[in-house]
Amino acid sequence: MKIRNFRHIIQDCFAALSNGYISGFVHGKIYTGNTKYLCNPGMNCYSCPGALTSCPIGSLQAVLNSRNYKYSLYAVGFIFIFGSLLGRLTCVFLCPFGFIQDLIYKISFIKKIRSLPAEKFLRKIKYIFLFVMVILLPLTITDKTGLGLPFFCKYICPVGTLEGGIPLILLNKTLQSAALFLFKWKFAILIAILMSSAIVYRPFCRYFCPLGAIYGFFNRFSIYRYKIDKTSCTNCGTCQKKCKFNIEIYKTPNSADCIRCGECIKACPKNCIKIKGLK
Repeated sequence: MKIRNFRHIIQDCFAALSNGYISGFVHGKIYTGNTKYLCNPGMNCYSCPGALTSCPIGSLQAVLNSRNYKYSLYAVGFIFIFGSLLGRLTCVFLCPFGFIQDLIYKISFIKKIRSLPAEKFLRKIKYIFLFVMVILLPLTITDKTGLGLPFFCKYICPVGTLEGGIPLILLNKTLQSAALFLFKWKFAILIAILMSSAIVYRPFCRYFCPLGAIYGFFNRFSIYRYKIDKTSCTNCGTCQKKCKFNIEIYKTPNSADCIRCGECIKACPKNCIKIKGLK
């Protein structure tokens, strides 16, 4: 089976499994069962009517400043386990929002762009979001109960708008009157991301995702990582040409931006790119 087809099957199944609470979509209510204490490996909003688990970034923000730190340590530990095992392979296989971006990018009649102007700066935005909106602000600004406020989820995250905000507003009449400026602001961000996804491959993952920023840190150290066979590699650049993130794989096979889609492995004419974790 081709890598791409296998990946799409896994994405389909995991997205359906992550949001399998059908009753939530029917009644416009959020699932609150025991599995909500578990984190989803990818970005999947807690407020999605079908979500059976919680988003790790949302969980981290909410409990980062909790008094006993037990749950915050759980959220951090969960992210670190997936990062140390898989790195950003999690992004390409187990993230429902990444799957949505993949589908939009398949629109063939729209011209694609490999990179945007100021590409290097744009790729740093996800680290700003991670350190400022996910860690710093929730640590210093809390609600009445002492829990950190989820600034990234509240003001930026397009995942929450798509999976949680829109379905709940459409299904729950009591929330429709509350769809004021904040929802419109986040809806505009969502539309911008989705429209960009038809032109640039995975713009949210590429430029803005704080979870991807964390997983990317582990790419060099994770059990699953790439290795270049220097004895066979001719630096022909075929892997970079095939890479939708325009990464020089032959120079930096474990770049923090690489999501491990496997396209470079298929493209390499000398079969120089190896998966270290499978040996």
